[in-house]
Amino acid sequence: MARQTLVDKVSRRQRVDMSLLFLNIKVRRLQLVSDSLDELARKRADLKKKLRVTFVGEAGLDMGGLTKEWFLLLIRQIFHTDYGMFRYVKESQYHWFSNWNCDNCSEFRLVGSLMGLALYNSITLDIRFPPCVYKKLLTPPIVPCDPDAPVGMASLTLDDLQQIMPDLAHGLAELLSYEGNVEEDFYTTFQVFQEEMGVIKAYNLKPGGDKIPVTNVNRKEYVQLYIDFLLNKSIEKPFAAFYHGFHSVCASDAIMLLRPEEVEVLVCGSPHLDMVSLQRVAQYEGYSKTDPTIRAFWDVVLAFPLELQKRLLHFCTGSDRVPVGGMADLNFKITKHDVSTDWLPVSHTCFNQICLPPYKSKKELRQKLTIAISNAEGFGLE
Repeated sequence: MARQTLVDKVSRRQRVDMSLLFLNIKVRRLQLVSDSLDELARKRADLKKKLRVTFVGEAGLDMGGLTKEWFLLLIRQIFHTDYGMFRYVKESQYHWFSNWNCDNCSEFRLVGSLMGLALYNSITLDIRFPPCVYKKLLTPPIVPCDPDAPVGMASLTLDDLQQIMPDLAHGLAELLSYEGNVEEDFYTTFQVFQEEMGVIKAYNLKPGGDKIPVTNVNRKEYVQLYIDFLLNKSIEKPFAAFYHGFHSVCASDAIMLLRPEEVEVLVCGSPHLDMVSLQRVAQYEGYSKTDPTIRAFWDVVLAFPLELQKRLLHFCTGSDRVPVGGMADLNFKITKHDVSTDWLPVSHTCFNQICLPPYKSKKELRQKLTIAISNAEGFGLE
């Protein structure tokens, strides 16, 4: 549609506005979430255009790198536990939706839109959601015509709970397999308790649940209702907003063809770094793979701990995740930077490129590279 508009303007000899081709997002770093929320809400009709990001007060031109950093910083801030939208479950190392009741779930819609935009713009995100989130995102795979129709209410099992809350799932599994008298020994009812914003609240899993004891006969029903409450009903409003945000960008018949685990890989890529594969496909400009500087570079990188390897990948590409096609899809390039060896390495994340001065020793290279990748935020023009 944007392309046709441009053609029409050219044919009528009118001034052409190339911004018509883009979803232009302009944000301030210090008001990142609120600005992003406002921009996406105002430009909802443009969500399926190519994304282009500008940070106010910075000279960087977005050829892809600024977009990657926008996603990274926004996700990092939204998923921080102090922000309160998601809680981090240490046992499983996954994030899960906070069960706070909110009338305005616009920020959850923003997270869904971000996931959709990332998928649509082929950008991988470091989001640690459990697999059942992607099952819920595809329930149903096509957005209902009725805006009030329930969404995300997937049929989930004890295995799904095990992936998020393994300790609780273990306790429920023991309840199911208990050979003694459940009612007398467990002394529990169809009422559960949850902490919300520091306050403990009680919820009945069925009408009159606080007066219905859990017995050997009805314990399976209790476990299933408890799972449905935890993974569906207790987060119904925020997840519905998240669902509609995602599908506002990715609504497509093609979604019906995907399994939940395939959607997860498209959104998150792979967390497994294979630096040997990256070395194998790396391209060089000004260097050859036998140059002492290049040999020293790979010796240093392959000896880095995982955290520094992820920082290097983020420094060079704007993301610490591996795309669906693996390292070969990165088109990683190392370019010779003919400057003083006092300089730090420079990267062009738009092109997955690192510019490396000709350092004389492995020690110097390790020191300068570590400084560069540990302090990589913000963009400028030379």
